[in-house]
Amino acid sequence: MSRAYLVYVIMCIFALAILYRICVIQFKEGDMWRKKSESFTTKVFEIEAVRGNIFDVNGNLLATSLPYYEVAVDINVPGLDKKTFKDNRDSLAYKLSELFGDKSKKEYLKVLNDARESGDNYVVIHKDVSYKDLQTVKTFPIFKRGRRGGLVTLQTNKRERPFQMLAARTIGLSRPGIKAVGLEGAFDSVLLGIPGKRLMQRIAGDVWRPINNESEVEPKNGNDLYTTIDVNIQDVAEHALLKTLVKNNASYGCVVLMEVKTGEVKAIANLTRGDKDSTAYYENLNYAIGYATEPGSTFKLASMLAVIDDYNVSLDEKIYVGNGKAMFSDLEMKDSHAPETPTLTIQRIFETSSNIGVAKLITKYYSKNPQAFIDKLNSFHLDKPLGLPIPGEGIPRIKQTKNKDWYGTSLAWISHGYESLITPLQTLTLYNAIANGGKMVRPRFVREIEQNGMSVKKFGTEVIDEEIVKKETVQKAKLLMEGVVKRGSGKGLNVSAFQVAGKTGTAKISRNGKYEKTYQASFVGYFPADKPLYTCIVIINSPSNGIYYGGLVAGPVFKEVAEKVYSGSLDFIEPINQKQNLLTKVPDVIKTKASELELVCKTFSIPAKTASEENKYVSRTGSDSNRVVMVPYNVEGLLKKGVVPNLQGLSAKDALYLLENNGLNVKLFGVGTVRQQSIEAGKKYNRGDKISLILS
Repeated sequence: MSRAYLVYVIMCIFALAILYRICVIQFKEGDMWRKKSESFTTKVFEIEAVRGNIFDVNGNLLATSLPYYEVAVDINVPGLDKKTFKDNRDSLAYKLSELFGDKSKKEYLKVLNDARESGDNYVVIHKDVSYKDLQTVKTFPIFKRGRRGGLVTLQTNKRERPFQMLAARTIGLSRPGIKAVGLEGAFDSVLLGIPGKRLMQRIAGDVWRPINNESEVEPKNGNDLYTTIDVNIQDVAEHALLKTLVKNNASYGCVVLMEVKTGEVKAIANLTRGDKDSTAYYENLNYAIGYATEPGSTFKLASMLAVIDDYNVSLDEKIYVGNGKAMFSDLEMKDSHAPETPTLTIQRIFETSSNIGVAKLITKYYSKNPQAFIDKLNSFHLDKPLGLPIPGEGIPRIKQTKNKDWYGTSLAWISHGYESLITPLQTLTLYNAIANGGKMVRPRFVREIEQNGMSVKKFGTEVIDEEIVKKETVQKAKLLMEGVVKRGSGKGLNVSAFQVAGKTGTAKISRNGKYEKTYQASFVGYFPADKPLYTCIVIINSPSNGIYYGGLVAGPVFKEVAEKVYSGSLDFIEPINQKQNLLTKVPDVIKTKASELELVCKTFSIPAKTASEENKYVSRTGSDSNRVVMVPYNVEGLLKKGVVPNLQGLSAKDALYLLENNGLNVKLFGVGTVRQQSIEAGKKYNRGDKISLILS
């Protein structure tokens, strides 16, 4: 029992010792151990995947992610001994100072020495180091030892636009913590990729450092986006717009160029003035997509489409416009110019952009049932957004008769582009439908999504409406728009190489229900007028140099874009091999073997009458100019009889073959076919005789 009691006492003492130690660690040394614990904490961090690239239609980079690195050093790494550090620290400090230029050699040397003395395992040398500079850093003394030299890098990616301002608002921008806009935002999930995983350790100063050089789970890069934007056309559109904005001291402007058949947007420029007195313009807001305004006279096309389609009115129908002033309910309407005559045809009303003419025409047919006119406008899909993938599309408004703000003047004012809100891209889509024979297609900004060069998804043409109006209405609408450029408010847009069709617009700007003395000039149309390939809209807001009409302000931008697109595109040139061009005469033929000549004629589809003996030599007679007539030429028979034949027209190859096979010694001068021969035709020869041939 004494031994049992002894063991029991010893165990109790041991238990009390453990309890005492627990209390010391918990209460007396607790803070110290907690700090040490924190310094050895590890955590799995998410590693950002490389965001996919955005390309234009020709494969030019519009947006890409460039790698940047945080360069740090663990100068106390076990592989770096004291002697190696001492021998190379001066050189390393000098190289770092020379490359980055933010600290002197002395300052970098102090950083390295302090880290070595304090036992610091992670000292940041420089942030935002480019890939090129990182490769240079890896060649520096100590660092060229790699992990054994204590070099630690942490990669981050930055989004860059190589063409900077070009289509910047449409391409958009992706930044950490901020919602992406434009195509970057619309296709964020496609471009984003799948993040990787990396194990990191927290060290002193609440700094996290990677434990390993490589990530534990490598990130998967995002998909690439191929847009419909053509950077060459975009450049033309943006410079033409910028030049006009500066010239007219305008507030902002936009240009959109769209392919008629497909709806592909080839260029979209949105420029805003920096401040009131500035001549610098930037891509700050996407007016073409996101800004719904009163369109002004460009809306007259919608009114004309409605009345022509519903009532089949003739373009020769006449409307009384008087002296350019008229009362509608209790409000007076004015034309910008006095009319040529008190009565104008519908064609001339549209060409001269008469507000009164359009208002009276619409009032004449729809005053008893104004909702029928509104319903017709709604059928053109002007009352709803286009449903674009790019976020921030403007909300259109076509005033309805049941709305509280419907008034006695509303029908007349809506007819010429007021009391309604639509975006420039919606206006363009309507005009594009007429250029496309009545088929309305949705504007498209993306062609394809690719992953590592392999197609993931292709985007085709989306049809909104197969036929917004009857074919007869489309033809009349085209005549109206062609007349605007030939004889009307847009005649300054006449281009010698091709014809343009479209409509000018000049709208007073409304703020808080009141119209100010500032204007929005616009032109929208398509080209070439006979076979439309592109539609284009130009908006210039608040021109301030005394000129504000759409044809004079917006028209020149349209003209410059159209001319440069036309001159630089093969789409406008008819292929030379589209139809078979018949020869004016049968080509000349040299003397040759019948089989060879037949092969040539067959290959080039030249009509030919073959010789009776296939392997004989033949010549062509000129008696039939519509086909090659092969006449047998008995050159071999004459040579066998010892007579020199007429060799003119034979190729050097055939002449050499025939003469040498019959014992003649041949000397050639020149190249081509035989033009002269030293032994005249018909003379006798002997084997071994010399004969000289002059070739053509």
